[in-house]
Amino acid sequence: MNFPLMRGKATKQPHVALPEGTFEEEHGREGFFGRVSHLYHAHPPTGWTRIEGPLRPHAFYLDKIEPTDMTDPNGLPTAILYNDDLIMLISRRTEPHPAYLRNADGDLLYFIHRGEGKMETDFGVLDFEPGDYIVIPRATTYRMIPKTKDNFFVMIEAHSEILPPTPEMKGLMGMHALYDMGAVTIPEFIEYKKAEENGKEYEIRVKRLGEWTSIFYPFNPIDIVGWRGDLTVFKINMRDIRPVISPRVHLPPPVHTTFLAKNFVICSFLPRPLEEDKDTLKVPFYHRNSDYDEVLFYHDGDFFSRDNIEAAMLTLHPQGIHHGPHPKALRNQDKLTRTNECAMMVDTHSPLNIAPAAEAVEWKEYWASWQDKDAVVSST
Repeated sequence: MNFPLMRGKATKQPHVALPEGTFEEEHGREGFFGRVSHLYHAHPPTGWTRIEGPLRPHAFYLDKIEPTDMTDPNGLPTAILYNDDLIMLISRRTEPHPAYLRNADGDLLYFIHRGEGKMETDFGVLDFEPGDYIVIPRATTYRMIPKTKDNFFVMIEAHSEILPPTPEMKGLMGMHALYDMGAVTIPEFIEYKKAEENGKEYEIRVKRLGEWTSIFYPFNPIDIVGWRGDLTVFKINMRDIRPVISPRVHLPPPVHTTFLAKNFVICSFLPRPLEEDKDTLKVPFYHRNSDYDEVLFYHDGDFFSRDNIEAAMLTLHPQGIHHGPHPKALRNQDKLTRTNECAMMVDTHSPLNIAPAAEAVEWKEYWASWQDKDAVVSST
């Protein structure tokens, strides 16, 4: 058991009863799981006047991106961020794909921001709606069939399995925390009927090493008459995720973990009551992401800890530079009793690269959004 060392002004319990006039920063390793210290600043760590060089916070207006699948049934999603472990893409498909698809480069996760429809898979048919996370294992045959025209899907291609949190990770919270596997939906099985083929030719487009190969059949390749096992397409909707809360201390982001993959995690921030104690920090604490890049996709609601952020925007906070609550959120935290936001977070161990499509829709002055303009006005 390690006991913390202390020097100068500090609090006995992180995020509680901060020394007056200070701003707490959590400086930790391994995404809040490793060794950690709490630093008490006299000024907000994001109170910079300018940033020179490539390292800065980023924000992107993803609604301005128009992938080719928005107008062409044979079109493709557009990449926005990537590293050796994953590719994050945007799809705005309006029509069913003419062919079946199969990704042999990794598991796929679809987050449905806007739109409704169904997905045909080897395992059956799955309906989708806003707020759904859909996990498609590597090399599964599937086809998206939108019912609506105004669709917006965030996709993650993982070069490893995407899995629910393990019982070991849930630990003392128990296996039913966050979401019970009974809340997961698997495809409705529809038995293959040969009579419906009528001599048609069917195409599967397989992605391998970033290139597409078309395979043609004189029959429907989803000719499944039954299946068994523990590997399948599945989905969970945000509304069925039950956030872990504490009335007396602000909990770190890992308690909101929704999926695990190699070298990255996916978390969901959802509406929940805020901490009740008057001396407890209610807003996200400052941190500098020592070991992870942090991505947030804003789905719905009031994003109270950020300023001028709207639904369908995405932020990227790279390793090594601070981020935390907007000054207005910090000042108003005692007036709030609950959050009203739905957002997806992706934390990646390897630094992320920004694809050209995202760079073209970046809010270049996002770094300046932490400047306390109200305080400047009141002091003049």
